[in-house]
Order: sequence, then C-alpha cells, then structure tokens
Amino acid sequence: MATETTTAPAPARSTRKVRWWRRPWIAPLAVVTALFLVSTLPRYVGLDPSLSLVPTDRGPVFYPALVTHILAGSVMLSAAVLQLWPWLRAHHPRVHRWSGRVYVASAIVTGIGALVTAQFPSSGVGQQVANTFLGILLLATTLLGFRAVRQRRFGDHREWMIRSTALAFSIVANRFWSTALIVAYVPGALTDPDLAFGAPEIEGAVVASAWVSWIVNLMFAEWWIHRKPKKRGRAQKVR
Repeated sequence: MATETTTAPAPARSTRKVRWWRRPWIAPLAVVTALFLVSTLPRYVGLDPSLSLVPTDRGPVFYPALVTHILAGSVMLSAAVLQLWPWLRAHHPRVHRWSGRVYVASAIVTGIGALVTAQFPSSGVGQQVANTFLGILLLATTLLGFRAVRQRRFGDHREWMIRSTALAFSIVANRFWSTALIVAYVPGALTDPDLAFGAPEIEGAVVASAWVSWIVNLMFAEWWIHRKPKKRGRAQKVR
C-alpha cells in the first residue's frame, strides 16, 4: 500500500456496479464446468465400475477412491465457480463464505482421493508422480489459503485460493490437453480410433497431459496474481 501524507480517512470503496462484460470469463467457466460434470458424473453416481472412463481393475482400493475423488471434485468445482463470481462475492458475502467452506472441505477430500488413485497409474511412473504432485499441491494451497483467511490475511488468502482453484480445474484442462497431445503424438487418432489402440505413443501423451494440465494452470495463476492491474482512470490527488 502506498504511504499517505495526510491524516484524512481513506476514501470509501467504490460501490459502482461492475458490469457483466468486465468479468466475461465467469459465464463460459460455469458452462464449461457444467458440461464437464454432466459428461462425467453419470458414469459414477450409480457405482457401476463398468461405466468408468478409466480401467478399475487396480485393486480393491482404487474404485472407491476414484468415486470419492470424482464426487467430491464435482462439489469442489461447483463451489469454485461460486467463489469466482464477483457479483456473488460483493452482494452476498455470507453465501460467498459458505461456498468457500464447502470448497475447502471438498478440495481436501478430492486431494486425498487424488493421492490414493495416483498410486495406481495406467501409464507408468511419470503419470504417478504428476498426479501425486497435483494432489499434494491442491491440499497445500487450499490449507494455506484457509489458514490465511482464519488469520485475516485476506491478500494471502486470495493468492493461495487462486492457486488452489487453478489446480482444481486442471482436471477440466486435462480433457483438452489429452486430446491435443494424442493428436500430436498419434496423428490421425481422432479420425481413425484404431490407430490409438495399442500405440506406445499414447502412454507418452497421457503422461505429458498429466503434467501439462496442472503446470500450465498454475503458471497462469501466478501470472494472474503478479500481473500489473490496469489503471482505472487517473489517481486522485492528495489534497
């Protein structure tokens, strides 16, 4: 904060309504999240392993951990959208606080589930290490953000929760990166799925996607945190 040379009280925070086009990303984010959940959840709510998007024959612990991870993750992503909605934060702070508590609780469960499922990789140790790091970082950033808000360090809280949310949405980003990398590793795989079956390059694409999906998100979060905000009009002169 800049130092002041006057004893006059700081000006009150502007109460001007923020127009929706100043936050154009919230609606697309909500739509993408909804589409992701609609396409994923039905396969797991019935607890039928045969509907799983990934093989479940990895021991008795894997499928329960996977279902827990996905169900808790669905709550986490839904709460994250509410947390990122500026209008809700400004006009309904109590709802914002409660959705934040839901986010923290579900993120902890999701992170623990990720740590368990990561130990049963389908594509080797590279995927195992990537998903283990993701689970640890999701837990760490979420808990650090929660501790910061409990200590009323709201600036630190905001930064840690931005990182946590970026990691949370890496599962959504993984859908994009896995498709893009499979196309890069196995050209023609989308038009001819038979090319993908048994191709050794697929494992490389899966491992690369496991790393890229959360690293790129985290890099974007760091850029967002440390970017220089645009000046909104000329600064008021100190009288």
